[in-house]
Formats: sequence, C-alpha cells, structure tokens
Amino acid sequence: MFSQSEENYLKAIYHLEIVSSKGVTTNAIAKKLETKASSVTDMVQKLSEKELIIYKKYQGVTLTVFGKKTAANIVRKHRLWEVFLVEKLNFSWDEVHDVAEQLEHIKSQKLIQELDSFLGFPTHDPHGDPIPDDKGNLKTIEKSLLSTLAKNESGICVGVIDSSSEFLQFLDKKGITLGKQITVLEKEDFDDSVSILINDKKLSISQKIATNLFVKKR
Repeated sequence: MFSQSEENYLKAIYHLEIVSSKGVTTNAIAKKLETKASSVTDMVQKLSEKELIIYKKYQGVTLTVFGKKTAANIVRKHRLWEVFLVEKLNFSWDEVHDVAEQLEHIKSQKLIQELDSFLGFPTHDPHGDPIPDDKGNLKTIEKSLLSTLAKNESGICVGVIDSSSEFLQFLDKKGITLGKQITVLEKEDFDDSVSILINDKKLSISQKIATNLFVKKR
C-alpha cells in the first residue's frame, strides 16, 4: 500500500516520462506538482527505497517496471472514473478531473474491475487519453497536433493536452469537442493563428489553442 502523496508522485513521473526521452528531473516533478524541490528530493528517496523508481544524480528519475505498473494502475483508475462521471452521472468533461483525483486513490481492485466491466471496457477517457489495461499496457493511436496540419488538411479531434476546466469550457463555447472534424482553412504567418472549419462554421483560433488539440488525420 502506498500513501496518497506517493501515488501522486508516481503518477506525475509517469506522465513526465511519456514526453521525456531521458530521466525526469526533480525540477520538472516539482513544477508538475507545484511543490518545493526539497520536498521532491525527500519523496524521491522514499520511492527509491521502495524500488518504485531509480534515481541517478544528473540523470534524473525513471520508473522501475514495478513503479510503472503501479503508476499506470493509478492512471487507469483516474480515467475510468472520469468515464463513469461523464457517462453515468452527467458530469461535463471540464468537471471530472478534480473528482477523479480523489477517486483514483481507492484501493479495491475488484471495484475497478467491476467498474471497467460496467462501463463496457472503454479505451479512452472523456479527454481522449488512452486508458491503461489491467496489466498497465497503454494503447496509443496515431495523432498530431492541430498546429502541424497544413492548409486544407483535415483531422478528427481525438484529445487535448490542456485538460483544465477553463480550456475545456472555452472549447465547449466554440463547439470544439471530441469526434468533430476540423479542417484547416488558413494559417497566418504573423502570429501562427489558424482559421478552421468545424460544424460548417468558420473559426479563428490562436496558436496556443492549436498546439493543445490532438487530431487524427483523415
């Protein structure tokens, strides 16, 4: 059994490892968890003693096989609870993250197995992120940032990077949701803003938005 704090660290390292080809730095962990570097150093020592991570000075932190499986299980629980909240309790996709953060620490594996079955074994959460299976394996799909599409290229919106409630609420206002086709009409050299077509409606979105949306090219 691990503490809630230890699980939060493992999950943070897991997410950071996905986007890093090298070890995860303690500064990156501190930034991700909005905590002090000294606190990270203490926790890294604890996780290392429990054989969940390997820490080498100047090379950063990497999860062990055991640590990665443990972290994937936490992520699995989080994303399954998000699906449950949206599909069964009518939460909107911008409301579920904070609630799932609390529910992900429930220890009962039987509950999670039954939840998975009850939901019909979903493969992705409401934000388009893949759900690890019960062995910790993660199936990924080929996807690209909307900002990388050329003029006249199209893609289906399959995920977001920024899952903050503010960003998701903004997308809702613009009618940008998962499963919608987005076509790039124009790209502005001046500020990298993008004109798109979605729901037969033309929109202009900033580079910041375009670099936070994942699409599967058509």
